[in-house]
This record gives sequence, structure tokens and C-alpha cells, in this order.
Amino acid sequence: MADYTALTEAGTALAEMLRDHLTPEPLGNRELINLCSPHESENNQLTLYLYHIEEDTQNVASGYYSVDSTTERLQPARYILHFLMTPHSKAPVQMREADQYRILGAALQVVRDNPLIPQRYLSGSLASEHARLHVFIEKMPMDQLLKIWNNTSKEYKLSVVVTVTGVSIDSTHIRHTSRVTEVIIGTEQKGDGR
Repeated sequence: MADYTALTEAGTALAEMLRDHLTPEPLGNRELINLCSPHESENNQLTLYLYHIEEDTQNVASGYYSVDSTTERLQPARYILHFLMTPHSKAPVQMREADQYRILGAALQVVRDNPLIPQRYLSGSLASEHARLHVFIEKMPMDQLLKIWNNTSKEYKLSVVVTVTGVSIDSTHIRHTSRVTEVIIGTEQKGDGR
């Protein structure tokens, strides 16, 4: 079952998929793609920043499910993860924008070509439960993107939002039940019917 580590595992799966497809071209090194804030890009050329999480309440079972004959567990919660994907270039100033467009274009291509993150990139609890993580580019209004960037003193950088769905985290809440061992069915007679 998916553990509380599922958020990290989902981010790592997305990063691993991008690392495999973006190296050696347009990026020469896998370690240039990381899960971190775009404001702390340092040596990174593509950053993935988990900036928003929401609970997925559509088509999700509620209540409890049976673990065994005497135990029930609260249904797992499902989440939608929103990553800010930002390219960073170390190229000279006159070539920097073009280099960032190239990096971002290649990343967009990978996401479009892989709407379901392949199982080989999953690790930990997501791998053990054979999770199906769907990934797509979210349509994000420009004012929303600017709000993300305006909370810092850093200038806006070209970014897109990558959404990952299918991430679940199991509940630790369980309850114990007992099996019915005896049923008594009886009838009562009332008076003599007069």
C-alpha cells in the first residue's frame, strides 16, 4: 500500500523520467534535473517544484474496506500534485533564452509522449502497489504563474505546470470488527387474539 512517502516517490518518478529522456541531449548530465525550488536553481538546468497539492475527491471510494476478517481500514486518500517546471541555462547571456526554450521544449515533448509514467520509474510504496501516475501539462493562467513568482524578490522565469494524478496515501486508521457468531430469531405470541 502507498505510504506517506508517496509524494516524494511521485516527484522522483517524474524527475527520473525526464532525466532518462533529456540526457545526453539537450542536457549533458542527469544531475542537472532536480526536485527543488526554481529560486534555488544553482547548478540545475531543469527544476521541478511541488507548489500545490489537492485532494482528489472524484471517483474515490469513501468509508472503510476489509483488510481481513476482523480488521477494516479507512480508504486511502488520493491526491493531485502540481509541479512548477522551470528551465535554467548557464549559457552566455545572448544564448540563454534560446537554451531555456530548447530545454523546456524537450521536457514538454517528454510529458506529452508519456501521459502515464512508466512503472520502471516508480519506487518504494508506489512501485509495490503498481500505481498508475498520469501526467500532463496544466493550463495555468498567466496571473496565477505570476503570483507564484511574485512572492519572492526573484524575477519571473518561463515555467509550466505539470500535474501528476493517481497518487494515493493509505490511512493508518483501522477499526476492529467481530464476526457474527450467533443469530437468534424468535416470535412472540400476543394474547389469544380476542
